[in-house]
Amino acid sequence: MEILQKLFESSGFAGDASLAWQNIVMFIIGGVLITLAVKKNFEPLLLIPIGFGAILANLPGAEMSAKPDEIGDKWPLLAFIYHYAVNKAELLPPIIFMGVGALTDFRPLLGRPITFLLGAAAQLGIFLAALGAFYIFGFKLPEAASIGIIGGADGPTTIFLTAKLAPHLLGAVAVAAYSYMALVPVIQPPIIKLLTTQREREIDMPQAKLVSKGAVIVFPIATCVITVLFIPASGPLIGMLMFGNLIRESGVTQRLSSTASGPLINIVTIFLGLIVGATMEGEKFLKGETLAILALGLVAFCFSTAGGVLFAKLLNLFLSGDKKINPCIGAAGVSAVPMAARVVQSFVSKETDGRVNPLMAAMGPNVAGVIGSAVSAGVFLSLIKALQ
Repeated sequence: MEILQKLFESSGFAGDASLAWQNIVMFIIGGVLITLAVKKNFEPLLLIPIGFGAILANLPGAEMSAKPDEIGDKWPLLAFIYHYAVNKAELLPPIIFMGVGALTDFRPLLGRPITFLLGAAAQLGIFLAALGAFYIFGFKLPEAASIGIIGGADGPTTIFLTAKLAPHLLGAVAVAAYSYMALVPVIQPPIIKLLTTQREREIDMPQAKLVSKGAVIVFPIATCVITVLFIPASGPLIGMLMFGNLIRESGVTQRLSSTASGPLINIVTIFLGLIVGATMEGEKFLKGETLAILALGLVAFCFSTAGGVLFAKLLNLFLSGDKKINPCIGAAGVSAVPMAARVVQSFVSKETDGRVNPLMAAMGPNVAGVIGSAVSAGVFLSLIKALQ
């Protein structure tokens, strides 16, 4: 009987590390994330690991949180991965960017270079939300930058920046970023409809010009060199993104491209999702600032969508009739690739009874948004470093 009593006292139901109400709430939150992934197909590759990681982190005594606190002479599994692969070495997000580069075709962007501007304009929400977090909600500057980057709709960039500037906010910021990425089909159509007229939605853009083999090979090299020279802090993300694209487009490194875009990115995604979830300990996650982060993340995402659409309308004031842009594609300037472009395609096709199908045109600002969000992260890092 004494043995049974000691066994019970060492369990998660008793003792100093017993189950608390915060743990139970986090079990529910983790379950909701997994349910959204399974039932609604909302970003399942990330929400399932994040949801399960949140459950693991809230099991008392399991030592499965991502706290970088040393316990005895060993590190807990997920804490070790977080500390050495995200917090210190900044390894996992750049590797995901390499895989994204190997999966990305920049031809729609190169065929319509003007859409690069739409990808830049769609970063508007990042800076507005950061300013709001700093001046209105009273977050510190590094925290405000980490919250603002949610507006880029780019999970790896959000994790990369937050792990460097505000690691204590990583769980809340990452969950907000991936949740709003998953809700792109819900959030963006009403904004696009509000900001465009039926006539604008019916603009049918001509076929983009063909892009030469040389151009698609030179593009990642030139973009990497120029961007990183101007904003060195963006190097880890831009460098890996463009390297991944180079091995894709070179045509002679199929094995490397397949590995980067397949097994490697899948392995890293598993661990990245788990450790993000494992930072979501109930006592730290269930605070008022988490609600503020979720609210500001939504504001950032909405303004980023609006920024792309409104800038496209502005460009149309200076373009001749046959060169006008369907402003709806500006919404794809957020870097949720390729979901945002597909949402624009679905919206415009429905609004025009299938007469206008701007999927390829929308892919231009969509892939430009990937570059734009990484550059925005680099800008934040450079500015904060200069101000410190």
